[in-house]
Amino acid sequence: MAKRRLPRSILSGEAEGVFSSLLHTVLANLGRGNSENALVWNLIYPLAQTRISLARLLEVVPLWGTASDHNGDDSLEPFYWGFNLQGERLTGLQQALKEVDGAGNPTEVDLYLLGQRVLILVEAKHLSRFGHCHRYASGRCPEIHGGDLPEATPCRYWLEGPSGFSAHLDFGVQPNPESIGPACDRHYQLGRTLLVGQHLARSLGRELHLWIILPRERWRALEREWLDFADRVSDAGLWRRLRVLAWEDVAGLDRLGNTR
Repeated sequence: MAKRRLPRSILSGEAEGVFSSLLHTVLANLGRGNSENALVWNLIYPLAQTRISLARLLEVVPLWGTASDHNGDDSLEPFYWGFNLQGERLTGLQQALKEVDGAGNPTEVDLYLLGQRVLILVEAKHLSRFGHCHRYASGRCPEIHGGDLPEATPCRYWLEGPSGFSAHLDFGVQPNPESIGPACDRHYQLGRTLLVGQHLARSLGRELHLWIILPRERWRALEREWLDFADRVSDAGLWRRLRVLAWEDVAGLDRLGNTR
């Protein structure tokens, strides 16, 4: 992609091949200077050309998360929205998205960090909240509104199999027409992200970590929702690998050096 076609919000790395592979929706979001996509690129890219140290990242004191008991370092390659700097898709990602999301809109993860031992999925936030279920909000949830919908099919995230929330998350009983504010609506984005990470980590033979990066001042607004989600993660080991970091602290790593 020619440099002149990239949005002005891209502060460095305009010649990287990843920009020729990104979906137009990602590029459009990059064009908004205060967007989450622009934050991801402009803060992470200077730190990780072409790799970043896991040990260095774990030195960042989290807004929420347990002390790391990870032994040893790992050199992490960044995959922005699923693509490395050369524009190559992360191995196994397409299959993981197919297993989790089927033919629907694929789960979009802002950043994957792949090492020899670990896989970190990073969800970035700026001004927005965690994503909820659009079908529930629009009155099209098969479990709750199905009686009024023609040819309604069950929600794949409540079915047994690779796309089921219940294998990794305690979202309570399956919704029904009497349900109000189900957990699968509140935690729709985070739940799907965790499922994609689980499938991908298993296929790659890596240990899964799930991190959130947000502005420090936004933590109070999102804290309660995050805590409720974290409490629903079934695997105790994965729960210990959940972290919430402040953008300001991650950006501070640029002054401390990084592993390339």
